[in-house]
Amino acid sequence: MKKLPIAIAICAACLSAPSYAEIRINGFASIVGGKTLDDDSSLYGYDNDISFKNESVFALQLSAALQDKLSATAQIVARGENDFDAEFEWAYLTYEFTDELQLSAGKMRVPFYRYSDFLDVGYAYRWVRPPQSVYNIPFSTYEGLSLLHTSQLGDWDSTVQVIYGGYDGTIAVVSVNGDTELNDIAGINWTLSYDWFSARAAYFVADTSIAIENDTPTGVALNELEEALRNAGFVDQANNIAVDEDDGSFLALGVSIDYNNLLFDAEYTEFEVDNSALAKQTQYYTSVGYRMDEWIVHLTYENNDDKHESNRYNALPAVPPLNQGINLVLEGSKAKSNVYTIGTRYDFHPSAALKVDFSRFKDDISDTETDVIAVAVDLVF
Repeated sequence: MKKLPIAIAICAACLSAPSYAEIRINGFASIVGGKTLDDDSSLYGYDNDISFKNESVFALQLSAALQDKLSATAQIVARGENDFDAEFEWAYLTYEFTDELQLSAGKMRVPFYRYSDFLDVGYAYRWVRPPQSVYNIPFSTYEGLSLLHTSQLGDWDSTVQVIYGGYDGTIAVVSVNGDTELNDIAGINWTLSYDWFSARAAYFVADTSIAIENDTPTGVALNELEEALRNAGFVDQANNIAVDEDDGSFLALGVSIDYNNLLFDAEYTEFEVDNSALAKQTQYYTSVGYRMDEWIVHLTYENNDDKHESNRYNALPAVPPLNQGINLVLEGSKAKSNVYTIGTRYDFHPSAALKVDFSRFKDDISDTETDVIAVAVDLVF
């Protein structure tokens, strides 16, 4: 973990000078078991053998209020999918200029979504997992700065967050683990709320580079096509396959309602990396729930549509073999699917909840369906 020194420095700030700092330790956990209901199928990391490891997580968060409006926060997370190896998910310092304005620096969560700050805290939402058609960006943290401003706009509560930083790691996009550099991540996240209603909008950009490795059939095909294009002198077309210092953008819109016993959430996102083999991704979900004392029942619909613009096709009509190769690559990155989820949550303890979700995933490209059921116990402490 090459980022470990940052986390160690934050922890040192938390644990040093105990007479000057009040240290608070909180934690959360999710024990999740699930399986698909179909042979030879997989979804959300599950197959038809039940697993309690894939989505289970344990975490501790250390917070220290230091002198002169300075605080330090570190979060250590152990995920079942990583054999419960503990890693520092967050590690940052915060300085409060005023009660309304604060600046944070370090490793933090990117505020892509409505539930980004609580992405791993299953107790914070009604599903076993947030809708994956939308919550699918393969990284969630960055290293840099965050400026947060809270205010009142008439009767509305306003929260504006501006971020800047970068990400350096490996993510699974085309390759299983492609070396990834996201430089100059910059963006804004604005949330307005009034009583039982809230709305948010977010927009982020980044200079995006993702190495395509030969560890998947798609990766091999992309690399062979890029090499063939370069060898034939078609440099621009080759550059439109590679993901190398291309402009990436992410847009998110969302609304949330918690009115009496009625719950409603909806989010819409767009993700695009210009001039690359990655298709433009458009996703949304709508979810309605109803609260009955300690129980919540809910129904969620998700939709995902990944495709390239039509003007990307037939880039080399004068060279049929290469033209066909480009078209096949663009067509191969298409994805179209929808998911229905029905579930329930039971708060059997002031700090714990039992959840059951049944999801049906429909792939419109292959015309196949996959069902998965999951049971979770979420707790905070």
